[in-house]
Amino acid sequence: MKEKSLDFSFKYGALFIIAVVIVVFSIINENFMTYDNIADILRSISIVMFVAIGVTLSQIVDGFDLSVGSTVSLSTVGAAALMVWYQQPLIIVIIVPLIIGAVIGLLNALLIVKIRIPDLLATLAVMYIIGGVQKTYTKGFSIYNNMRFQDGTVAKGKFTPEFLWIGQGKFLGVPVPVILMLVAVVGVHIFLTYTRWGRQLYMTGGNREAARLSGISVNKIRLAAYVLSGIFAAFGGILYASRVGSGQIDAGAPLLMEAVASVFVGYSVLGAGKPNVIGTFFGAVLIGILLNGLTMLNVPYFGFDIVKGGVLVLALAITFVHLNRKKA
Repeated sequence: MKEKSLDFSFKYGALFIIAVVIVVFSIINENFMTYDNIADILRSISIVMFVAIGVTLSQIVDGFDLSVGSTVSLSTVGAAALMVWYQQPLIIVIIVPLIIGAVIGLLNALLIVKIRIPDLLATLAVMYIIGGVQKTYTKGFSIYNNMRFQDGTVAKGKFTPEFLWIGQGKFLGVPVPVILMLVAVVGVHIFLTYTRWGRQLYMTGGNREAARLSGISVNKIRLAAYVLSGIFAAFGGILYASRVGSGQIDAGAPLLMEAVASVFVGYSVLGAGKPNVIGTFFGAVLIGILLNGLTMLNVPYFGFDIVKGGVLVLALAITFVHLNRKKA
């Protein structure tokens, strides 16, 4: 009986909790299940989801990218600076931050794959470096329309409607960030599940030596995972800037914890037991629902981290109790 309960909680626990939370908040507040509120929840998790996809990819190759939050911050202020300070066209505003994300991923891969620094230590160091770079570049100021420089001059550029549409607009009544998120989730799921490269990522993470003996270029696969992680985090930063209409210097700081929690909650979705993008999506949905419901109940924002930490502890407990039982 105990084993059946553990198996059920591992396979369906996250989905069951999501259903229970939805029912409870719907009873407490009649506005919770309205279309507008559901759209708000999905819109709110879209940025987290892009960051979490990056963490998922690094986890698949048995790594961990702690630099994604700082990458979000740098790409956010980078996109804002290109538009407000330098008046660059939309295509440049999008491409340059993505290149920055790829370069950060390459730096992580160099430290981890070539120099062989443990991933947690390497990406932690890069996280601090990136944070220092973006704060030094902006001199600690956020970037916004008509901002005044220290010499008294005013920035000539501004956030264009086309750029803001990415984070604030709607297409056929559906928020654009939600559409982008769903396309990314489906696309990455197909890539990981049905392509040779996706299977090589899992093989590399499962047993690096066996993957190498099978002819897989393990180092190239790991490098690709970290580069993709940086690119997805950078796109999350672009989405953040377009959603809030400014370049916030610490935009990505709170996103790291939410992304990591989403990834680990995803381990127990449908009994996956491994990093997977569908599970990560449901993990992000669970966190988004909880934070939205607590906001509607007027719970102080400073208590939200307790909820995030509690969700992460619960997800880790369910996952590792099950995995340790299987090993035993």
